[in-house]
Amino acid sequence: MIAPLAVEPSLAFVVRPGALWWDGASVTSGSPAIDAELALLVASVLAAPLVDTQAVREMYRSVGIDPTKIRPSNEALLRRVRRGDPFPRVNSLVDAVNLSSLQCQLPYGVYDRAALSGAIAVRLGRDGEVYDGIRKDTVHVAGRLTVADDRGPFGNPTSDSARAMVTTSTSDVLVVIYAPVATVPLALTRVLDATARRIAASCGGAERARWVA
Repeated sequence: MIAPLAVEPSLAFVVRPGALWWDGASVTSGSPAIDAELALLVASVLAAPLVDTQAVREMYRSVGIDPTKIRPSNEALLRRVRRGDPFPRVNSLVDAVNLSSLQCQLPYGVYDRAALSGAIAVRLGRDGEVYDGIRKDTVHVAGRLTVADDRGPFGNPTSDSARAMVTTSTSDVLVVIYAPVATVPLALTRVLDATARRIAASCGGAERARWVA
């Protein structure tokens, strides 16, 4: 039995997280399923009007973060694609999640469950809390939305930790969608449905559990 994520009471009117626990993924360096979908989605993003990211930006402002200085990951990815930069390719699972983030314009995190310990909560970072980022930078999370286990923070809607990063050795993962509270539960459920289909197509495995705040 997997316990749901806890959400700090102070964030009840700020964020509505959704989560997938996924078992038995086969993570590879690339995926034909992603290759086929990526070009179509990028083309549609380039052709469409600007996607409204104001709800996510307001989520950041609600906790005192300027989203023009510390951008949500979905917005950073959208800006990258619109500049004509290559879509970042990491591995089949991370690529599937990033593609979902681009399409839905919500920040995601994906974490290797083998690196996690104990209860998991979405909360505000505490004074002095940091972690090593995936790109080797130090990520400061004091006062910021973060997801943490018994060992401390391991991710946030802008950048995730090296500790819980997904590699080709990863099998079981936790996917967290940091949706703003304005997102209705039914809409978030549909986003989880689409994300699960994409992960299954690119990596196999199966959904073990899900949760919507």
